[in-house]
Amino acid sequence: MAPQFAPLKNDLLLRTARGEKVEKAPMWVMRQAGRYLPEYHEAKGKRDFFECCRSPEIASTITLQPIERFAGLIDAAIIFSDILVIPQAMGMEVVMVDKKGPHFPAPLTSPEDPQYKEVMAREVDVKKELDYVYAAITMTRQKLDGRVPLIGFCGAPWTLFCYMIEGGGSKIFKEVKTWIFKHPQGSKDIIDKIATLCVEYLALQVEAGAQMLQVFDSWAGELSPSSFKDFSLPYLIRIADELPERLKSKGLEPVPLTVFAKGAWYALEDLCKTNYDVIGLDWLHDPAKTYQIARAHGKTVQGNADPGVLYGGRAAITKVVEEMTAGFGGGKQGWIANLGHGITPFVNPEDLRFFFEEIRRTTS
Repeated sequence: MAPQFAPLKNDLLLRTARGEKVEKAPMWVMRQAGRYLPEYHEAKGKRDFFECCRSPEIASTITLQPIERFAGLIDAAIIFSDILVIPQAMGMEVVMVDKKGPHFPAPLTSPEDPQYKEVMAREVDVKKELDYVYAAITMTRQKLDGRVPLIGFCGAPWTLFCYMIEGGGSKIFKEVKTWIFKHPQGSKDIIDKIATLCVEYLALQVEAGAQMLQVFDSWAGELSPSSFKDFSLPYLIRIADELPERLKSKGLEPVPLTVFAKGAWYALEDLCKTNYDVIGLDWLHDPAKTYQIARAHGKTVQGNADPGVLYGGRAAITKVVEEMTAGFGGGKQGWIANLGHGITPFVNPEDLRFFFEEIRRTTS
């Protein structure tokens, strides 16, 4: 039986995502629940990062921290989790290394790699393997009590593939570039398998209580326009095309869907032609030009302040917000205010509060 939740008191984000005219721009920021908050470190304690993700109680507590700290200013919660839970469900080991980030002790080396064959052959039960994510979503919806909508997410197939091949973040992406140019079919086969899992994973998040979804293609900008059309775009399209049907088969209504292809500024028109409702923008986009293109396709945009402005003081924040608001049409239709990527470490939470207050001032 589907979980029961309190009625939503603030649907500003969902109305904006659907393209409706609104009274002010909704706002939230990527990575809003995380390490820049002192209360996050208190909740995390000495636990490993993925241990926190696997505990619905801890994950829901962390998800709610920015909602409580910035009460009345923030229009969405995003579930505390990680994009790399899908590779974990596929049987790959991922550890979070302090001050370094995610690390795969045994990345995939080639299509002849026995581990590659094992990963391709494995039947992945996304419902069972990632049950802790759905439990965290349901618990968080209940704790939110209708205050704001809850966003679920997944990593895009290309980005997850990058991590599985590189074994972590990279500056030159030597291994994954070797794969796509030397083993294009082997690359596409596993990216396609990841896409299938993403569709099911997102559908199960909606079933658990997620009210909006985002697909993070964090490494999209490492691809040339031509390679993006081969190794990323078709799979992003597949997710947006297949998810509504999968939800319908479960007796669920579709929810607004956002795509965030960081660095792939050249793909804006292509992304605007997909079935995503919202196009997430990094800070490389010019607000006015991008807004004009997206609105011509009936899309809402999300973004796109440089996260680094939060280190720059109040005057710099005001300037960036005023430029954004003017570029994105004043905030009354088609714009979700956000950063152009996730909050970076060492940001003062009070500077983020000021960012929110300035958006409210300029768009109300």
